[in-house]
Parts: sequence; structure tokens; C-alpha cells
Amino acid sequence: MPRSGRLRRFIREYGESPRFEKLSFILPFLILIVEGVLLAHAFTIDVPDIMVVELTTVLLIISFVEIIFVTGEIHDHYQRSNFDKMLTIKLDDFILQSKKNNVKRIVEDFIELYPKYKNHRSEIYHTSCQIMETHKEEYLEKELTNRLKVFIKKTKETNVDDILETFIKKYPSYKKYRSEIYQKTCQILE
Repeated sequence: MPRSGRLRRFIREYGESPRFEKLSFILPFLILIVEGVLLAHAFTIDVPDIMVVELTTVLLIISFVEIIFVTGEIHDHYQRSNFDKMLTIKLDDFILQSKKNNVKRIVEDFIELYPKYKNHRSEIYHTSCQIMETHKEEYLEKELTNRLKVFIKKTKETNVDDILETFIKKYPSYKKYRSEIYQKTCQILE
């Protein structure tokens, strides 16, 4: 039994495509079925109307072309999302290994290591910024949790609002993280 790699790949791409693309792919098939029924009916009557046959054939061809275009869109979207996933994974690993804080240097070193991404400099730049922002937030959250635990042990307060106010007075750099401090304090006190 022959293996159909293209069909399996298309089914995988179709499964991962957005809902709107899935629906836009089904509609041409429905139109194709209706056109096929109309065309079969036009040929089965005693005197087939040439005008109906011609128009139905044109609509049938348009439906085939639409199916081809939608298939191409699904493939392009899959390729793009797969590229973004791979780029993000490779960049995240690279940033963790290099431990550099300069985005320009990260982009240049990444392109030097992976020359196939040379034409995608802007995507690398934006993805690097997003990854570094995520790492920064994770570090701040970890640091905040550790400081809060130590602070709560020292103060031995039980009122969350009092802890929040005294913590912000002691560490004014965390002033913009009031809601996170409140949530973490509640979690620690539980």
C-alpha cells in the first residue's frame, strides 16, 4: 500500500489551521457538490440548456480554483507558524546560553550562528525582545517572591494590606507591582 506523505502533511496542516481557514475550506466543497448536482441535472433532462451547462461549468471551475487557493493559504499559514515556533525555541535557547543583555549583539550572534535566518533580522529582533521581556518578568517574579517570603518572616504581620504598605515603603522599586505583591502575599500567608 503506497504511503501518501502529501496527504498526511496536508491533514496535519489543516488540523493546525485557524477555525476561519477551516470553514473557508469547507465552503468550496459544498458549492462544488451543488454545482455537480446542477450539472448532472442539466445533462439528464431531455433537452439540455447550453446556457445552464456553461454557467454551471464556469462555477465548477471557480470552485476548483478556490479550493487550490485556500489550500495554498493553509499551507502558507502553517509554514509561517512553524517558522515562528522554531525561531522562538532556538532564540530562547541561544539567549539562555549566551546570557547577553544587548539585543543587537544577540541578533548579530544568532545570525552568525544560524546564517539561514539572515533574511529574517526583524523577526529575530522582535522575538528576542519578547523573550528577554519574559525572562525579565520571570526573574522579577522570582525575586519578588523571595523578598516577600523573607519580609513576611521578619515582620510577622498577618494583615495583607499592612504587609503590602510596609513592603512598598521598604522597597519602592516594587511600587508598580502592587497587585502582584498582594497576590503573592495572600499565597504565602495561606
